[in-house]
Amino acid sequence: MDLKVSHTFLQVRDQDEALVFYRDVLGLEVRADTMFDTFRWLSVGPPDQPNVEIMLEQVGMARAPQDVEVLKELLAKGSLPGLIFTTPDLDGDFEKVRASGAEVTQEPIDQPYGVRDCAFRDPSGNHIRFSSR
Repeated sequence: MDLKVSHTFLQVRDQDEALVFYRDVLGLEVRADTMFDTFRWLSVGPPDQPNVEIMLEQVGMARAPQDVEVLKELLAKGSLPGLIFTTPDLDGDFEKVRASGAEVTQEPIDQPYGVRDCAFRDPSGNHIRFSSR
């Protein structure tokens, strides 16, 4: 097998708000922004990884109504999966994100498992981490 990650999904409560954060604060490129049926297909990705797309999915898109409510509750608690980005300038990038007003959940620290990392939440509450070796 020769498998590669192509897409991952983040639940967001407001796609416009998420787009501003991921594009304007984190510097990701918009890969797709189009409507299909009643849904908006919105994805972004790192400029130097053209084959990776992060879908900024409206919470509960195409799911049963009872599942949507559960997902909204989990998102509000910050209990859904997040993302880890690697960066060669962890401290500098962290300061840029902090200056945007993002909620910081961990200042940059050296971890015992060999990385320096930090964490914050996106506007929807998703956990985002920066990591550097």
